[in-house]
Amino acid sequence: GDKLNDELLEGLQVRRQALNQLIDRKLLLQQAEAMNFQVTDEELAEAISSIPAFQTAGAFDIRVYNAVLNRNRLTPEQFEAIQRESMMVEKLRSLVMSGVRVSDAEAFEWYKWKDASVDLAYVAFRPEGFKDVTVTDADVAAYFDAHKDAYRTEPKIKVRYLHFDPAGYRSEVQIPDEDIADYYDSHKDEFEVPKTVEARHILLRVAGDADPDLVEKRRQEALDIVKKARAGEDFAELAKEYSEGPTGKDGGYLGTFRKEETVAPFGDAAFSMAAGDVSEPVRTGFGWHIIKVEKVNPSRVLPLEEASGRIRRKLLEQRAKTLAYDHAESVYSTVFEGDDMVRAAEAEDMTLHVSDYFTRKGPQGVRSPAEFAARAFALEKMEISDIVELADGYYLIQALEIVPAEVPALEEVASRVRDDVTREKQEEAARDAARKFLDAARKAGDWDAAVASAGLTAATTGWFKRNGSIPEIGYAPDITAAAFRLSEENPYPENALKGPGGFYAVRFLKRETPGTEGFEAEKKDLKRTLLQQKQLTTFNNWLETIRKQAEITIEPGFLK
Repeated sequence: GDKLNDELLEGLQVRRQALNQLIDRKLLLQQAEAMNFQVTDEELAEAISSIPAFQTAGAFDIRVYNAVLNRNRLTPEQFEAIQRESMMVEKLRSLVMSGVRVSDAEAFEWYKWKDASVDLAYVAFRPEGFKDVTVTDADVAAYFDAHKDAYRTEPKIKVRYLHFDPAGYRSEVQIPDEDIADYYDSHKDEFEVPKTVEARHILLRVAGDADPDLVEKRRQEALDIVKKARAGEDFAELAKEYSEGPTGKDGGYLGTFRKEETVAPFGDAAFSMAAGDVSEPVRTGFGWHIIKVEKVNPSRVLPLEEASGRIRRKLLEQRAKTLAYDHAESVYSTVFEGDDMVRAAEAEDMTLHVSDYFTRKGPQGVRSPAEFAARAFALEKMEISDIVELADGYYLIQALEIVPAEVPALEEVASRVRDDVTREKQEEAARDAARKFLDAARKAGDWDAAVASAGLTAATTGWFKRNGSIPEIGYAPDITAAAFRLSEENPYPENALKGPGGFYAVRFLKRETPGTEGFEAEKKDLKRTLLQQKQLTTFNNWLETIRKQAEITIEPGFLK
């Protein structure tokens, strides 16, 4: 967002991360070539043709392919070379990870770790409750000196600009009928209406990994319903009685849909049927389906008469946009510096907009303020931008005044600083109070007695797991991490713990480890997730070994 700046980029080490990715890719390609991995032309063509971004109506479209690459400033040769390298790397990755396995015992141990629960007693110490803190002017000054960057102002800029809005050029556009006919003839694919089917269905649920006997039992139940439907019983009423899907209450009505909007087995069956047909049971990941097709709408091409309105609107927008750009280009050729923008606006009888000062969030009255601001902040004072295309047309922007980011004088932000110092001291007081109470409870060996002696109120969290929010407290990773290290022998953490809204003194109460009863239901998903984690770890360890064995040279200045 608008928080991205050079300091943040440096903190994230973006350049270093990018360099590491380049090194890893080079090493992987060298390994793949050394192991004689190959990607055939047929494999490459199949992979590229299966990318949805290059398809029209589910089929590879060479025109779309070239257009997408052109927008990304790539030639087909460049993209295919990149894709071939990526496929070689993926083959190598698959080989490295292919030997990784996860046993039932490993999955069960992870299941027990993941689903373990603990219950804690706790006392919360809220900073806002510690009102008796003293903040001196010296405290404020010292805090400001140590945290000056936190009070740094955002840079601001004031600009003037001309807006070439395509909407203002529509009245100048004429669309002859022959242009509409020409567009229709050369873009017939845009007016193809795919085949659709209107249908109902009855769903008998059965899990994808269900026992074969249960699968067959449910299929026989479905066959009995098929017989009733084919014997003339009302399908909608049968759906209300038997369907276990969300549309059952509506008589199984699915509406009208295209084939690609359904899962393959269901769509294959529905689109091979005629109106009035009732299918045999069809198995998907949801269970057994019985389908009744009520209407078939064949694919067709919209006639020119139906398509002409859509074409006229499209050509109108395109030509209005072209006129707006041509006008922007004409004006741009006359403005170079200083007051040229003012003279150009007067000559063209255009409104020259002058903004208030704005930050990187952008000015008001502009459709894409952040993008507008990004272009404006790239200018020097009095510099005029190139033609800028935004969502609502084209702009010429001139920077009038630039106010750089700066650290204000303490007097300007003293109130904010004092509030920050007060909060910090209150947090320190809350932390100290929680720590002292925890030490007293540990020393006494009696939590309840320590609570009563301190005149505090304690509560219990109730059961919670490692990856969940803590009841009555909320998301508190420090408390969660500490909780699962505690036990009856070691019931207290070493220190008070930071949590939502303050600091917490906690005491372990109980731990619960899940049994085997829920494991079988989760085993398949657990093993799949654990396998992915082990594969990633295995691959990263292997890659780290390759890096250590390699001689890597970075040219001086490469990261600048």
